[in-house]
This record gives sequence, structure tokens and C-alpha cells, in this order.
Amino acid sequence: MDWLYVALGLVILLLAGDFLVKGAVNLSLRLGVPALIVSLTIVAFGTSAPELLISINAILDGVAGLALGNVVGSNTANILLVLGIPALLATMHTADCDTRDSFLQMIAATVLFIVLCFFGPFTWISGLILLAALAAMLTHAAMSARAHRAEAKADAADVLAGDIEDVEGADPDMKGSQIAFYLILGLVGLPLGASLLVDGAVNIATEFGISETVIGLTLVAVGTSLPELATTVMAALRKQADVALGNVIGSNMFNLLGIMGVASLVGPIPVDPQFLTFDLWVMLAASLLLIPFVFMKVNISRLWGVILSALYVAYILVVLA
Repeated sequence: MDWLYVALGLVILLLAGDFLVKGAVNLSLRLGVPALIVSLTIVAFGTSAPELLISINAILDGVAGLALGNVVGSNTANILLVLGIPALLATMHTADCDTRDSFLQMIAATVLFIVLCFFGPFTWISGLILLAALAAMLTHAAMSARAHRAEAKADAADVLAGDIEDVEGADPDMKGSQIAFYLILGLVGLPLGASLLVDGAVNIATEFGISETVIGLTLVAVGTSLPELATTVMAALRKQADVALGNVIGSNMFNLLGIMGVASLVGPIPVDPQFLTFDLWVMLAASLLLIPFVFMKVNISRLWGVILSALYVAYILVVLA
């Protein structure tokens, strides 16, 4: 049954990822908001739902350390694996995306998270700090969306004649009910598929005697990153580099600020010394690897896909060792 859960979870994840990308792209067109902004909010929150559910359950089940490992491992996987594998399938033209502001916010969130780790276990105070930072990020995203909508109204002809035609799979005439249907299927299907896959994978790993810490940093982290992977693969195949990159950046911010913020309110989360000496710095280094794609207008080519994927395999081997 465990292997069946894993297979079924993968199928649901792939289908839900495609639905969520379709819904997000067409919602952005309907609202006059860039697809990047939608990816940083709706798509990012939806694909981070598995991490939130698992983190809360881990605290309630008395294995709070798994929550921290889940978030740190997922953020590392989001960049190295979630951007690496889609790049192997199709070059992502990130040079055309302006993600500088959101990237800097992600780095700031990462630094804040690392600082709080050094101050000991995460408590309700830590949770409030993280949630306040998340509120600031969402406010900034809302202001950016409002400014873009005003510009779109002032230059609607260019928007209709240019950007919409360049968006593969976009349908400016799609009904609102159909957009909502795609979004709901994606937001419901992603956590469901991830839950089935993670439950099956953890049961299989436990039978082989793998420790909970390693499970959290590897199987659970990869399993809960599969929604991001499914969404990013579909976005890459649909030539939606802004959705792909925005999904990863937004998910990482939400993992650090939203998931850890809410989880810290549920109960205290201890910080394993191993995270302070290794895993946190790997997460930060992986985040900084995005600099060429964000500031230097470099596309995530197949070569970069090989490099990112290889780095993640090396990280997993070190954790398992």
C-alpha cells in the first residue's frame, strides 16, 4: 500500500500543478496583475500547504524537530532540485523576469530565520516576529500589484497586443468560474498528493531504519517540495519562467515566515546543533546561487539544471553520511 500511495501521490501532484499554473496565469490576466505577483502569493501559498500541515502535525505528535528540518530541507530542495530538474527539460528564460525585489526579501527572510535559530528554540515570540515579516512582505506585494494594475489601465492596448499573446496557455477570455475551478483543483490536489506521497515514503523509510532527522531533511523535505516541483515543471514547459521562479522564491519566503511563524505558535521548536553548523548555511548558499539569474540576466539553461541537480545530490549524500 505504501508504494501505491507514493505512485498515486505523484500523479495527483503533476495534475494539480498543471491546474494551479493555468489558474494563476489566467487570474493574473483577469486582474491585470503580473503572473510573478500571483506566483509569489496564491501559487506559493498553495504549494507550501504540505509543509504547513506536516510541521503542525510534527509538533502535535511530539517530534517538533521534524518541523525545522522540513522547512530547512524544503528550502534547499526548492532551489537546487525544483529549479534544477525543470531546467533539464527546458531552458527557463529568467533573464526576462524582474525578481530583484522578491529575491532580496527572500534573502532578508533567510537571514532573519538564521538569526532566530541562534537565539535558541522557536517560541511564540519568534512566531510573531516571523508573521510580522510575512505581513510586511504581503503588503509590499499588494502595493506592487496595485501599481501594476494602474499602469496596465494607462496602457491597456500594449498589454493586450503584447504580453498576453506571449503567454503560452493563457486565455484572456477564460471565464471566472473556470479560473476558480483550476485554482481550487490545484490548491486541494497539491497537499492531498503530497500527503499521500510523504506518508508512503516515511513508512518505507522507517522500515529500513532511517532516523527521523534524516527523514525530515531528505524524504519529507523532498516530498513536501514536490508541489513546487510539479508546478515549476509545468510552468517551464509552458514557457512561464516568471511563474516558475516566483513560485520558488515565494514558497521559500512563506516556508520561513509563514510556516515557521504559525508552527511556533503551536508549540516550541528546538534547534538541533547540526542546523547551526551545516544545514542553515547550505540553505543560505543555495539561495545566493540565484544571484546570476536575478541580477545578471542569466537564463537557467540545461547546464545550470545539471549543476543545481548535482549540488542537491551531493547535499543529500552528505546528510545520509
